[in-house]
Amino acid sequence: MHAGDKLPNVALDTPMARVFHEMSAKKLGMTTVVNADGTLAGILTDGDLRRLMEKHGGAVVDMNLAQCMTRNPQTIGPSVLASEALTLMEKRRITCVIVVDDKRKVLGVVHLHDLWGLQLV
Repeated sequence: MHAGDKLPNVALDTPMARVFHEMSAKKLGMTTVVNADGTLAGILTDGDLRRLMEKHGGAVVDMNLAQCMTRNPQTIGPSVLASEALTLMEKRRITCVIVVDDKRKVLGVVHLHDLWGLQLV
């Protein structure tokens, strides 16, 4: 699980230029978006950005994060087995899942490539 300084994480009011930087720096192709209390507000992925760019072009840079992110992304709890996380990602055709606690505070992100490294399949 990617957590702490390795977790791509931005506040809901973060300017898009800073969001792009966070996504590029953490190299997971996404970032979590959190409310002021640390609870999950949404996710923004490289795929979301590509679709937004196709629709809005360069205007995406001037949009606010709430307009761009996916609300209610797939999440798992901290006790979910790696094999269960992998099954969820394959079923949903997603490359990452956000780990949250029972209050929806973001604990980390599990990426598909991490699970492949465990040789679960």
